[in-house]
Amino acid sequence: MKATLQNYHARMQRVLDYIHQHLDSDLDLETTSRVAAFSKFHFHRQFMATFGLSAHRYVQLARLKHASHRLADKNAQSVTEIAMDAGYDAPDAFARAFRRRLGQSPSSFRKSPDWAPWLAAFGPLDNARSKLMQITYTYDDVTIRDVPPTPVAILEHRGDRATLGDTFQRFIAWRKAAGLSPETSPTFMVFRSERIPAVPADYSMDICVGTDQPIEANDAQVKAGVIPGGRCAVLRVANGASNNMEPEGLFLYRDWLPASGEETRDFPVYSKRWLSFFPDVPVHEVVAELFLPLK
Repeated sequence: MKATLQNYHARMQRVLDYIHQHLDSDLDLETTSRVAAFSKFHFHRQFMATFGLSAHRYVQLARLKHASHRLADKNAQSVTEIAMDAGYDAPDAFARAFRRRLGQSPSSFRKSPDWAPWLAAFGPLDNARSKLMQITYTYDDVTIRDVPPTPVAILEHRGDRATLGDTFQRFIAWRKAAGLSPETSPTFMVFRSERIPAVPADYSMDICVGTDQPIEANDAQVKAGVIPGGRCAVLRVANGASNNMEPEGLFLYRDWLPASGEETRDFPVYSKRWLSFFPDVPVHEVVAELFLPLK
């Protein structure tokens, strides 16, 4: 029974990966059901039952989310080109859909993104990838490593997660200007608070890039720092799950740590990822690990 369920989920996961790889292609019911190897007469109901939204709605949201990232990159394509890439025949149709979902026109979002409605609008995508189809980890997935101290450039985010998108944009812009390629300089995120604290203003996270180069004073407020070395429990994050590591953190704290006999060290849990932030590479290609510092 368990193997059958895992196979079913793997086929559904394959559809999500395919969608994110082919956002500029025809993603009709015929295509998506074929990728999952399910009958097209039943697939739409299976998708809805699994993910809580229709395949058509998922594709729409995925395209709009990708378009929003392109809009936030002011050096990217024009609004018209982004609209066409998102599957809309005309810019005004794209603008209506974008405003209906995010409360801003595409041009207004490009000038000054409002990230609070953005987080709410694309919550169903996170639910589909990480909450409605949980990934199962075992104790064998965790390794204990002696990690050396890692010099990093740090941009601190303090405050409501609704403004996290602005912090990421500043970090990405600074990183590009500094010539720190994601292919050669890994990204770290140090989680200093709960993902959703009781008081939103208490949210705290450091966004870092590995580098030992001197960090000059800058408008982005990036500064030099070090992720301390020491023993860590390391969990490799499944492909496509790196946008929300709450399930991985839950497994480490709830399941692995009590059974391991280990004690935590006085430094927060943190992640390391290779390649880049979505949408620079498809979400399913991001490679990430979660580190739990140990004594």
